[in-house]
Parts: sequence; C-alpha cells; structure tokens
Amino acid sequence: MTNLLNVDWSSIPAPDDDGSARHLVGSRVPAMALASTVGQVVDLSKLTGRTIVYAYPRTGQPNVALPDGWDLIPGARGCTPQSCSFRDHFAELKARGAQNLFGLSTQDTDYQREAAERLHLPFPLLSDEKLALAKAMRLPTFETSGMVLLKRLTLVIDSGVVTHCFYPVFPPDRSASDVVTWLEAHQRTG
Repeated sequence: MTNLLNVDWSSIPAPDDDGSARHLVGSRVPAMALASTVGQVVDLSKLTGRTIVYAYPRTGQPNVALPDGWDLIPGARGCTPQSCSFRDHFAELKARGAQNLFGLSTQDTDYQREAAERLHLPFPLLSDEKLALAKAMRLPTFETSGMVLLKRLTLVIDSGVVTHCFYPVFPPDRSASDVVTWLEAHQRTG
C-alpha cells in the first residue's frame, strides 16, 4: 500500500507551468458559498484581511488505493503531505499576517472532514464539489478516473482580491514554507 506521507519526490513527475493560472493575480474572488469541514459556509469574497487558500486535487485515505496511474500524473501526488505542511506551519502563517487559511478541493465535505480530523488540521477545508469556484475563476483542473480535480496551487487573497498565486506547486510538502517565506517578504501594513 502506498504511504501517503513519505514520498520520494525525485520519482514523481513535477508539473510544468502551463500558464493556466496567470490570469488569477489581480482577479476578484466571486461571491460564492463554499461548504467547510467545520459546518460553516465560507464566502472568500467577503473575508477581510489576508487569506491563504491552497488548492489540491484530492487527499488519499489509508488502505484505499489511489486512482490508477496517480503517481504518473504531474503534480497529482502529495495532497496529504501538503495539508500536513500547512498544519505544521499554521502558527507561522498566522504570525506573518494570514488571518485565514483554507484548503480547497472538489471532494465533498464528508470526505474532507475525515481527512481534516485524521490529519488534525487546525483550519477548515472547503469543498468546491460542483466546480462552481473553479469555473468562475477558471482555476486549472485535470481529469482522471472520471473525476475533475483541481491542479495544485496556492492563492494569497487580500480582502477578496488575489494578490499572489503559487503555481505550479512542487514539491507539495514544501508549499507552506514557501508561503511563509513569501509572507515574510510581503508584510502588509495598515
């Protein structure tokens, strides 16, 4: 069975920057209700201050096989290590100005809730199960095994406007520390 946390990133194909996220910086997040793993609905467009949203394809579950060919899809593998990375750097992100932190995937809230509890995430995961946000913002996606999934990216959103986009993200377990480094260099004033 595949270990979800210990990954040899040199054996996984890295994603290329295909340009499908270039339009995001400067865009306004559309008003839209997204279900969260804490039972509340979140509208990213209405949040004030700095919000970090990391999008990921799908978390795996222990003892459940990954989709066929998963490790060969550039950028697919690493959702659990990425989420754990944000968990482990949560205090640093908050200390550097991230008022809100969310994970985002197309999995339903019940599936996400299991992952959030198992991984002890101190922040909610948001569900874009119907791809409403993905379509409205033209977020990069890919298809496999009958699923449409988000490509891995991280958005910095300041009061409803995307001010930075990390894309592609690789290796995923370094995602949160890359955001911490960026926040240190881009502190908000006032």
